[in-house]
Amino acid sequence: MLKINKRFLIALLTFTLPLGCVGCSDGGSATYEQIDGAKAKALMDSERGYIIIDARTQEEYDQGHIPGAILIPEYEIADRAEKELPDKDQLILVYCRSGRRSKIAAEELVNLGYTNVKEFGGIIDWKYEIEK
Repeated sequence: MLKINKRFLIALLTFTLPLGCVGCSDGGSATYEQIDGAKAKALMDSERGYIIIDARTQEEYDQGHIPGAILIPEYEIADRAEKELPDKDQLILVYCRSGRRSKIAAEELVNLGYTNVKEFGGIIDWKYEIEK
């Protein structure tokens, strides 16, 4: 019979079991990351090549939006994402007015295969620059 050192087995399980879940949640399905506005702003200041999606309506966007944001209303994500967002591994930051529609849009992006989606709530909580 094979004799296994208990300490070795515990160490092995301690370090390998968590690796099986890296990037997973909810039973292994992919998900987006929810962050706050401060974290989103820090990413905007430190990263390059990201996209900001405003998931509101044209009228809301015209009243004021985060600089550089592109308008893709949450109800149009499924139809427009693959054409307008060809790199599925690109950092995508998503917001709306209060956070409800941005969560829907972020979830839809993940369902379409996007791997680096960060949802940061609503512009009503945004403490930084807005352009009109």
